[in-house]
Amino acid sequence: QVQLVESGGGLVQPGGSLRLSCAASGGRFSIYDMAWYRQAPGKERESVAAITRGGTTSYADSVKGRFTISTDNAKNMVFLQMNSLKPEDTAVYYCNAARLFIGRSYSYWGQGTQVTVSS
Repeated sequence: QVQLVESGGGLVQPGGSLRLSCAASGGRFSIYDMAWYRQAPGKERESVAAITRGGTTSYADSVKGRFTISTDNAKNMVFLQMNSLKPEDTAVYYCNAARLFIGRSYSYWGQGTQVTVSS
């Protein structure tokens, strides 16, 4: 039911910054936990950052201190501010929305946006 569309990816030099956006529609945005995942070439998908409905954030050790996840509930949007980017941050980044209802899991994904960090 929930549709997610990522944007903001592109090519950036090491040390640069980029902000990814995820626009949500088709569901009640405020009831979902939101997260950003990424998948680099030859690597498994990994969780990068997450924010719960209560506003608690968590980050992968590899990005902690550099990335910030935030939401704008009025606009049904989720953001990932990425600073001090490194080549190893290169990946396709995916927006995810998830919730539990009576023990049943619901999860939705965007199509992904490419982030390339290179000189």
